[in-house]
Amino acid sequence: MNFDLNEEQRLWQRTVHEFVAKEVQPKAHDVDVTSEFNWEATRKMGPLGMLGLSIPEEYGGAGVDAVSAAIAIEELGWGCGSTALAIAAHNGLGTSPTVMFGSEELKRKWLPRVASGKNKLGALALTEPGAGSDLQGGVTTKAVRDGDMWVINGAKMWCTNASIAEYIITLVRTDPAGGSRSLSMILVPTDTPGLKIGPAEKKMGLHGSPTHAVTYEDVQVPLGNLIGEEGRGLHQTLATLDGGRISIGAISVGLAQAAFEHAVNYARERKAFGKPIAEQQAIQWMLADAATEIEIARIMVYKAAWLKEQGRNYNKEAAMAKMSATEMAERVCRNAIQIHGGYGYSSEYPVERIYRDARLMTIGEGTSEIQRLVIARHVLAEE
Repeated sequence: MNFDLNEEQRLWQRTVHEFVAKEVQPKAHDVDVTSEFNWEATRKMGPLGMLGLSIPEEYGGAGVDAVSAAIAIEELGWGCGSTALAIAAHNGLGTSPTVMFGSEELKRKWLPRVASGKNKLGALALTEPGAGSDLQGGVTTKAVRDGDMWVINGAKMWCTNASIAEYIITLVRTDPAGGSRSLSMILVPTDTPGLKIGPAEKKMGLHGSPTHAVTYEDVQVPLGNLIGEEGRGLHQTLATLDGGRISIGAISVGLAQAAFEHAVNYARERKAFGKPIAEQQAIQWMLADAATEIEIARIMVYKAAWLKEQGRNYNKEAAMAKMSATEMAERVCRNAIQIHGGYGYSSEYPVERIYRDARLMTIGEGTSEIQRLVIARHVLAEE
């Protein structure tokens, strides 16, 4: 592949960067302090196409290529981790299953609505109180047919965007016998009776990205709200998560880039022993490592996105990019705090917030340990 962006992608990058610099980054501190989602900026993302990155134009989206989508999420990560995660979850998790597998009716009804910026967003509920990575065996939320309706009962955890969503695509068990074809995805509007969204979780970081527990008590939705084919929920989830891992990698690159820029600026300005600390070799080495690791991770994220755009298998590459970028971001943000010294531990400086935001990335969308399992299985299966 050619790692140079084409002219259209470069223009897109500049456009998104300028928007984020104006509408998102200046409010990142307040978003973190107040734990309020940045609706003002999000409303303006609709006309730009940032709420419909993977949604085709015929359904009100931008339909950009996968690399351009990663670029947009990276720029959001550079501006504000909370906003980036919510928008990435909306695009990658909340709309992708419908785009890839949904019926024409579901696409026309819901995709234009959530891409416009005039309404709420999309969400996906996978994780349960007793099951994180073990989706196939651990999902107990069930859906049973009753006439022309699905009746859903169960509980989900860590549902990003639940309180700011038009609907929650929910992974449910439709065949009690179990097995790889026992799960399905069903779109559940958030105003459906019986659907209860718990209080926002209190988290270490990403305060402006709302995360909730969700319970389903005899929730009834039409049979037509099934995403794709019954029993294909596990396959659909894994395909969705592959794309989501690119997004988490992209956010991580953006967070690391922001922390790096703050560290460079501080090192140039801060003086110790009669000269800027940027002239100290220990500081220079941390900055050199950061610059190198960020570039490597960015290329890995873009490569995974490029493979996705080509319609090729990118499961291994997405896992590699996600693991590499997220672990890189934690190191870079940690060293950015170190370069700031005591000031880096103060919430008055952005690196403190960025570090807290980056910490989730090695956990969400599959932990680093799960990514290593995915990568190893591919490596051992290759001849």
